Amino acid sequence: MAKKHTLKDWIMVTRPWSFTASGLTVVTALIYLHWLTGAVHWGYGWWAVGAIILFHAAGNTWSDYHDFRSGVDTVEGAISIPTLREGIFTPKQVRNLSLVLLALAVASGVALMCFTGWWLLAIGVGGILCTLCYPYLKYRALGDLVILLAYGLLPAIGTSFVALGHIDWRVLWVALPVGLLVDAILHANNTRDMATDRRASIRTMAHGLGLRGSVVLYVLEVLFPFVWVAVLVPFKIFPLWSLMLVAVMRVAMRNSAQMRAYKDTENPAEIATLDQRSAQLQMLFCLVMIASLLLDAYLKTLIG
Repeated sequence: MAKKHTLKDWIMVTRPWSFTASGLTVVTALIYLHWLTGAVHWGYGWWAVGAIILFHAAGNTWSDYHDFRSGVDTVEGAISIPTLREGIFTPKQVRNLSLVLLALAVASGVALMCFTGWWLLAIGVGGILCTLCYPYLKYRALGDLVILLAYGLLPAIGTSFVALGHIDWRVLWVALPVGLLVDAILHANNTRDMATDRRASIRTMAHGLGLRGSVVLYVLEVLFPFVWVAVLVPFKIFPLWSLMLVAVMRVAMRNSAQMRAYKDTENPAEIATLDQRSAQLQMLFCLVMIASLLLDAYLKTLIG
């Protein structure tokens, strides 16, 4: 007899705790555009937030399904969500849930396109391809590039289009550092799982770079965003208040130190939670950036 699942069970299988990575990417882009122009369409902007979370949920379940089928989540020592490995859900259930979520995301995007314009179709197709092709590309060392595109650059460009009615390419100034921090979440996970991925015949970018190269890439991904913002503040690409991010940099330094220490021990347990810490870092970066943009915009209205 098939096991009955509650609504909470279905929600948890999508890994909702990860949605801050995608949702905050769009929110940060929206607030940045507001700071730049003062004329965003808030309704369409928040609609975009909901749409990308649906895409993210579809991508999570689609990736989990393919990881299980490929043996990534069944090899000894794998650190993964036990949804499929422990039989909580069947592979068919997770696959079908992913397809339903993707259909809802596409429907949401099509509806938004009817209000905004046909250019959103190209961005939406890119999102669909990233979702469906991610497992194939991840296993061929291209997953990091897909994540940077799907959770950094594309959402920011799409947010610009729906919020302004056209693409303001300046949004990429904030999309790049946020996208790198999102990719650091994946890269921490892949670096930790190098041994189990190898046993499952999976080749991620971490394998291609080797342990030393993977450590260097992670450190660059978590520290470069802070340097990026600091360098661009004098050019008024970011407000002076964004230098408040120096407080968050302490978290980035802690994470990079943990990854560097792993290089010496090569004990995956030492960075077992580094992907979670990386997600917290991205969240803090976005929240402080949003606060600095809103504060600067508010002070400008007082002065003006």
